[in-house]
Amino acid sequence: MTAPAYDTVIYSRIDQYAEIRFNRPHRLNAVIEQLYVETIDALRRAEADPDVRAVVLTGEGRAFCVGADLKEHGSGRRTPFQRRQYLQLGNDICQTIFELKKPVIAVVNGYALGAGAEMAVACDFILMAESARIGFPEVSIGTNVGGGVTQTLPRLVGLAKARELLFMGDKIDGREAARIGLATIACPDDELRQAAAEFAEKLASKAPVSMALAKRLLNDGEARDMQTQLGLELDGVFTCTVTEDWQEGVDAFAEKRSPQFKGY
Repeated sequence: MTAPAYDTVIYSRIDQYAEIRFNRPHRLNAVIEQLYVETIDALRRAEADPDVRAVVLTGEGRAFCVGADLKEHGSGRRTPFQRRQYLQLGNDICQTIFELKKPVIAVVNGYALGAGAEMAVACDFILMAESARIGFPEVSIGTNVGGGVTQTLPRLVGLAKARELLFMGDKIDGREAARIGLATIACPDDELRQAAAEFAEKLASKAPVSMALAKRLLNDGEARDMQTQLGLELDGVFTCTVTEDWQEGVDAFAEKRSPQFKGY
């Protein structure tokens, strides 16, 4: 597929994963409507590409995303209806990330605040530079968190720590985020890009059908009783057994080699 021409994001195919890079570095990748719309489109593009097995979401320049562009908010040009539409886009992008059939990795290279933190938490993994900062300042500035954070954040760090992060609004660095289970990896700043590439490549080597099933079952599992979940897992196992990738996995194990999955 030809790389699309976006104004606020950069979309790249790298081997078997896609990289979506927020591209408003002059505003520390602060969010405007166009950035939401183009990022959702890029995510859908990655999902539709059979050669893409994982997605990296990161930021150009010194930040991941510092949240809403307050300069745009302060202009007073939005009607109440337009403001509601803008806020809905914030939920839409987090839902798109959460429900994407492919694993999404937030690579937090600098500040991830407000909407930026919400998008990061919606991802399957967060990789952070040690000096990067993530935080939820909403209560401190008289607004409310969105993007499903009140559901996903407690699942990652526990209810007590989620309360602390949301109520206090403190920014934590990569080391602390990894210590509390919010980030999967925190690494020296100059090693982040290489660590992210290796992480994405490892995810991309897994069986796509199995990955999509595991992601959906994990994300939705808390909403179901055990009997229902067991039945869905059984259906998932059966679904995998009718794919060519299942046979490839069996053959590769027997032959002591790395499997080469096709996604069907």
